[in-house]
Amino acid sequence: MPDQVPAVRLASITKRFPGVVANRDVDLTIERGEVHALCGENGAGKSTLMKILYGMQRPDEGTIEIDGETVSLRGPGDAIARGIGMVHQHFKLADNLTVLENVILGAEPKRFGRIDFAAARAKITEMSKTYGLRVDPDVLVEKLGVGERQRVEILKVLYRGARVLILDEPTAVLVPQEVDELFGNLRELRAEGLTVLFISHKLDEVLSVADTISVIRRGTTVATRLDPQEVTSRRLAELMVGSELPTPELRDSTATDRVQLDVGGLTVLTPEGRPLVDDVSLRIRRGEIVGLAGVEGNGQTELIEAIMGVRAADAGTIGHGDDDITHWPTRRRREAGIAYIPEDRHRHGLILEGTLWENRVLGHQTRPPNVKGPWIDRRGARRDTTRIVRDYDVRTPGIEVPAAALSGGNQQKLIVGREMSGEPRLLIAAHPTRGIDVGAQAAIWDHLRRARAAGLAVLLISADLEELIGMSDTLHVILRGRLVAEVDPRTVTPEELGSAMTGAGAPS
Repeated sequence: MPDQVPAVRLASITKRFPGVVANRDVDLTIERGEVHALCGENGAGKSTLMKILYGMQRPDEGTIEIDGETVSLRGPGDAIARGIGMVHQHFKLADNLTVLENVILGAEPKRFGRIDFAAARAKITEMSKTYGLRVDPDVLVEKLGVGERQRVEILKVLYRGARVLILDEPTAVLVPQEVDELFGNLRELRAEGLTVLFISHKLDEVLSVADTISVIRRGTTVATRLDPQEVTSRRLAELMVGSELPTPELRDSTATDRVQLDVGGLTVLTPEGRPLVDDVSLRIRRGEIVGLAGVEGNGQTELIEAIMGVRAADAGTIGHGDDDITHWPTRRRREAGIAYIPEDRHRHGLILEGTLWENRVLGHQTRPPNVKGPWIDRRGARRDTTRIVRDYDVRTPGIEVPAAALSGGNQQKLIVGREMSGEPRLLIAAHPTRGIDVGAQAAIWDHLRRARAAGLAVLLISADLEELIGMSDTLHVILRGRLVAEVDPRTVTPEELGSAMTGAGAPS
């Protein structure tokens, strides 16, 4: 261990909210000049702990030491004055201002009573060069991509003198190339003597960038200062969930002879007449999970939208049980028992500003327990939301909080609980475990398995090939809008499936 004073030491930190203990006796030591990763499930208490370190919240118990001195942080201003900066998961930039204006906002250098833009530009340019952040100080933020915006956020905290950077789930919104660039930036920061605290549940990323790793589970630290050279992603995952890492797998077939979804010759065209979905036919029986594998952009989204009635089919038929629903509106399809887990939970699955019970009603506002006669039944909706929170382990202080207050995994469990309610007969599950941690992932797999055993028909779309192989009774490959192969999930390998998805050849 280094003999120098740690950059940060948190000792016995406890933070309570009404109905929940977010952090309990957390201990964390971060040495100077290291990238320290803090891992944990969604909702494990990582973000609350970082808000405490950044002065946004005050602990109920415990102490914070910065550079060996015990401090009391009454707000982010105190943290910044102590050299602590935080880059939030959701950026806080003004689109109509330039990079320079965003960086200096609230910390403007003055000369003769006016903002000294020349000095600010020179400082930002020098910092950008030193840390490899590569941003143009004079470009409008609205013209920047996500990765560039994140570099601006990092520059903002560095400009204010931060020596310790807290990055909260920094890769959640980045594509792989941007993740690689970010990690390069973090290594540059470390080489210049800065300290980085990296919060994530993406274990492969943690192992590739961190010097040391700590794990938090259900609000308390269960492992500290692990060496990434001596720990595997599987072991980290087991520490996060507190048990052996689950795997996606089905047991004996539960499929019946009753066809629940019967798609025949379905075609969806662009306005110019190009096929997005090209003569697709598939059947799903009750008690069966049918997987659909394909590189994104090959017609999966349009196929789902046609089945849900969001997009009109140009040819073909869609059968649901004994009904031809080809021309039914979406609401009638939902009322007939089609449940839907959308691929983008924020855009299509939730109203983030709405409470949990209001989101329980969303898409189900014509059926009990959400309505009584022509009126919304608030009591019934609240009561059923409480059931969903209990049965699906949605970790929340209560059902009156906005959906935005939940972690990604808990948002997803709320959606799954809502869609599994009302005894659906068909579930369209688009990327049901995307962007969530291993614990929430395992819980959703369990719910799918139980629903399958009870007779639910499921169409599963996923970019996770292990999930598709493990959770499918039958597996189709879609390429350029056509079903090009049907493979046996019991024998196919991820490599063979990936090859079929790119058109390099179907498994034999």
